[in-house]
Amino acid sequence: MSTPLSKISVLPVIMAGGSGTRLWPLSRAGYPKQFLVLSGNESLFQMAARRLAALASPEFDLAGPCIVGNDEHRFLVLDQLRETKLEPSSVLLEPMGRNTAPALTLAALAALEGGTDPVLVVTPADQTVTKPEAFTAALHQAIRLAADGAITILGITPDRPETGYGYIRTTSEGSGLAVAQFVEKPDLETAQRYLAEGDYYWNSGMFVLRASVWMKALERFRPDIAEATRAAWAARKADAKFVRPGKAEFAAVPSESVDYAVMERCPGTDIPLRMVALDAGWNDLGAWEAVWQVADKDEAGNAFVGDALIADSQNTLVHATSRLVGVVGLKDVVVVETADAVLVSDRARSQEVKQIVNRLGAEQRGEHALHRKVHRPWGWYDSIDSGERFQVKRIMVKPGASLSLQMHHHRAEHWIVVSGTAEIVNGDKTILLTENQSTYIPLGQTHRLANPGKVPLEIIEVQSGSYLGEDDIVRFEDTYGRA
Repeated sequence: MSTPLSKISVLPVIMAGGSGTRLWPLSRAGYPKQFLVLSGNESLFQMAARRLAALASPEFDLAGPCIVGNDEHRFLVLDQLRETKLEPSSVLLEPMGRNTAPALTLAALAALEGGTDPVLVVTPADQTVTKPEAFTAALHQAIRLAADGAITILGITPDRPETGYGYIRTTSEGSGLAVAQFVEKPDLETAQRYLAEGDYYWNSGMFVLRASVWMKALERFRPDIAEATRAAWAARKADAKFVRPGKAEFAAVPSESVDYAVMERCPGTDIPLRMVALDAGWNDLGAWEAVWQVADKDEAGNAFVGDALIADSQNTLVHATSRLVGVVGLKDVVVVETADAVLVSDRARSQEVKQIVNRLGAEQRGEHALHRKVHRPWGWYDSIDSGERFQVKRIMVKPGASLSLQMHHHRAEHWIVVSGTAEIVNGDKTILLTENQSTYIPLGQTHRLANPGKVPLEIIEVQSGSYLGEDDIVRFEDTYGRA
């Protein structure tokens, strides 16, 4: 229980493990929507981290965020946090997705590890808020309720009969609101009734509760998840800021959401379940329709990002990333262009893009997982051209970074330095190359590319050979634990 003389210990928890397939083609499995910059100059993940950092108050002892995410995205997490200058308390890496209940359980177990029992402020990484002061005030209220033992949910005050969200039905209790029922996504007629009655709120997916309260509730309703996640946590390995639960043990954890595992089972029990209403310009950006809703629009309701020209169109979204996109005579349409894929959709049906994503996955096409430009812990590469027996890439290496010491069985490589300085291991030789200089890496030769300078290194790589897949690589040494 909190007292006026003691600060409430608060640990923000950011759920950053989603795949965001409904924002394809901008969002891919290897670069999901929470790491995208959809407007302005910060990603959704970075904005979530800043919102939680703004919870700092003399009343609270606020820790750095605990990030729960996918192992494949670990360097995206660190790079984007580094840009915000926010230091995480820990980064918990799931070897595979198991939905939000196991993810929250990992965060709770980590929070309890040091003998403390902080209030966890749990938020997805892919939401937007346009009124940060209202967000902070609502979270402060939720933290106080949670410090006294309640599971507290942030409910969004609805402004339209939305059929894409789950709802929370509330009843008055003292000076606040108690949760009476969770209801699934309704049809339009039901959603209109919810809006008229006024006791219903959108379920934001944000929860505030003590770590011990979560564990007790989970052990009560889903002891199988609690037991399996404890086993995975006991088998964890730590690597600097990264904490990895046991892979085999985590694979055995049942996949379940926080709502289904615990929250929906609490009403009618002795577990206090409270709700704080949030009216802060919230949106979860679950589909391109939601992106259009929060975007700045012209007088005809059109919104655009990038190099776009819109003529004689209404209520249309155009998102261009690599070239000019022109549209004429469209109404209620979404057009999203990337270097390797274009989506055109009825705006009201933009959630159905998952049908395309599922087909891409079934056909094992690369556009399902990766962009043409692929981010790596050392920088990125962009596959700018390819054909039979050749591929051309533009490669950027961060200052001080290096690729693995490696070799290829089926391809040779030519490297031309465009800018910066390259330190190259080529067999038993180490050379330095600068702008306009080049070298040749024969098939089967051990080699490494590094940037010893203080500015980014850019090179053009021309590959030639009988097989050019990314899996034709043998790593001997690697800074990033991939050897």
